[in-house]
Amino acid sequence: MPNVLMSQTTELHLLAQIQDGSEDALLELHSRYANLVYSVAYRVLNDPMSAEEVTQDTFMRLWNKSYTFDPEKGRFTTWLLTVTRRLAIDLLRQRQRREPKSGMLFMDEDPGLWENILTVDGSADLRRTLRSVLNELPVEQRELIELVYFYGMSHSDLAETLDLPLGTVKTRIRLGMQKLRLAWGDNVNPIEEH
Repeated sequence: MPNVLMSQTTELHLLAQIQDGSEDALLELHSRYANLVYSVAYRVLNDPMSAEEVTQDTFMRLWNKSYTFDPEKGRFTTWLLTVTRRLAIDLLRQRQRREPKSGMLFMDEDPGLWENILTVDGSADLRRTLRSVLNELPVEQRELIELVYFYGMSHSDLAETLDLPLGTVKTRIRLGMQKLRLAWGDNVNPIEEH
């Protein structure tokens, strides 16, 4: 745990330096996270050139809007990957380059479909319920679940990126998923079959 706290303190220090105009601080964060940012962008876009473009845009956004990061709301890594994912989805929509794949549906394969599912027939309530159920989880469980399910990161990627033991990552995800199932069952009435 000391490594995680030290890492967060270092990131906050680097963000403060970026806000003061330090290009070296930006380069330091780029060297730490460029591969991770690229990997998330690539998973959304499935195109190396577009993923590289989103990686550059993400670090430009970091340079211009680092003040929007709020450490009270979560880890820097989660914030950075959220920026990455949003930029990648925006680019995907802008270019309209991908068509939905058949078979297994990962949320990022067709972001519009995911949003449509969550806005049809009163499912705005469903979306609010899902968000509120997620927000009930302890931060360390919620962030890991979001990184796995919304960003497609593997357990070993998370362990390496967040400097946590692999067993800790797996346990937090398992406990978080158990709490989600219980909370979801309490908040959502099962659909009646006809």
